[in-house]
Amino acid sequence: MQIRDAVNDDAHVLWRLAMRSKAAWGYSDGFMAACERELFPSDLSMAGVMSDAARPVGFYTLELEDDGSLELGHLFVEPQWWGRGIGRQLMAHAVARARDAGHQFIVIQGDPNARGFYERIGARHVGERPSDSIAGRTLPLFRLPLVS
Repeated sequence: MQIRDAVNDDAHVLWRLAMRSKAAWGYSDGFMAACERELFPSDLSMAGVMSDAARPVGFYTLELEDDGSLELGHLFVEPQWWGRGIGRQLMAHAVARARDAGHQFIVIQGDPNARGFYERIGARHVGERPSDSIAGRTLPLFRLPLVS
């Protein structure tokens, strides 16, 4: 399997992958409906897709924020591929892309269930941020340094 650049035609397939991946954490149908808009990968200009022979098994997006920082917009892996290093490979690709673009860190607003993953790849928990989808919910915020 290889990682390729995402193209706009990938958006709906990747959105459905993101919905399946998020739902695998056991979230309710109401919660998932509230997240639909947020999980749609509308900006694929800095995105990578890993596919097996038939279809995507994971993807990431990087998004340039108004303040010039770079944020991980999406990182999702098909649930049946969890635990096989796909997320780690996608993050390594994202880190290389961010370094090549001259960034020194990636901001990550993660799902609470993914906190251990982000910490294992070297991200530091730096605070909390309100969810864009669920009123009253806060999400862990991380900073992943790209230089040692």
